[in-house]
Amino acid sequence: MVDTVIVTPGATEAEEGWASAVSWPAILAGGLAAVALSIILFTLGAGLGLSAVSPWSDRGISSDTAALGSGIYLIVVAVMSSAVGGYIAGRLRARWLGTHIDEIYFRDTAHGFLSWAVATVISAAFLASAATTITGGAGAAMAGNRGALQDRLNGYSDELLRPNFAASNNSGGTPSNDQPRVQASDRTEVYRLLAKTQRGGSAMAQSDHDYLVQMVAARTGLSQADAEKRVNDIATDLKVSADKARKGAAHLAFWITASLLFGALAASLAATEGGGLRDGTWKYRR
Repeated sequence: MVDTVIVTPGATEAEEGWASAVSWPAILAGGLAAVALSIILFTLGAGLGLSAVSPWSDRGISSDTAALGSGIYLIVVAVMSSAVGGYIAGRLRARWLGTHIDEIYFRDTAHGFLSWAVATVISAAFLASAATTITGGAGAAMAGNRGALQDRLNGYSDELLRPNFAASNNSGGTPSNDQPRVQASDRTEVYRLLAKTQRGGSAMAQSDHDYLVQMVAARTGLSQADAEKRVNDIATDLKVSADKARKGAAHLAFWITASLLFGALAASLAATEGGGLRDGTWKYRR
């Protein structure tokens, strides 16, 4: 690499020492450009995702494929938007006079990184504000999540207390007078037991399990063995659902981390390209 110093008549070491090495207007311009491009690409990705999935089993892509595609697309968006923002930050920054090319290379890299940081902070604030607006506030969002959990637990309660009509009906097919009756209080109690297990995130307590088996057997007309099998199936389904949600959150965190790292790298490299073209020293850097 050729040792190059950009020198202009009148530039002194004192002037270089007092001048700031950070061009905030260029950094802010690059960050805003990256945010705007990210919004466009994310909107496009949402449309592509909705077009690719389908409620019909023979159409669309699977949930695993959709999750993988979403993660890869997240990285692509981060790289593209960050590279554009970094390039703009490098191309628009002020010219550093009397500075060695290696120092300029470092400053351009730092400007690209700072533009990525600005874009990341703005994007985080924008997404948080948008999510709050769409859901009608954080409280409404939490209430929506609780509502989804309540619906799922209510479905499990109905499944547990579903009567065994084949055993309780008489030979004529009409329900007998002594058929077990499920009370509203029974559903409430079952719901609370399931919610307790869901919040704990572990296996159902043995005492709760035994009590639930007895209740299901008494209220549905099932035998003790069949009632226990029904309770075990629901308990297993609860654990599978919780584990699936945990893995989904972990994978999303990994994809976001990867996209942020690749975005920072792309912004830094693109800023060096823009800065080199700005000063006409790009061929020396190669």
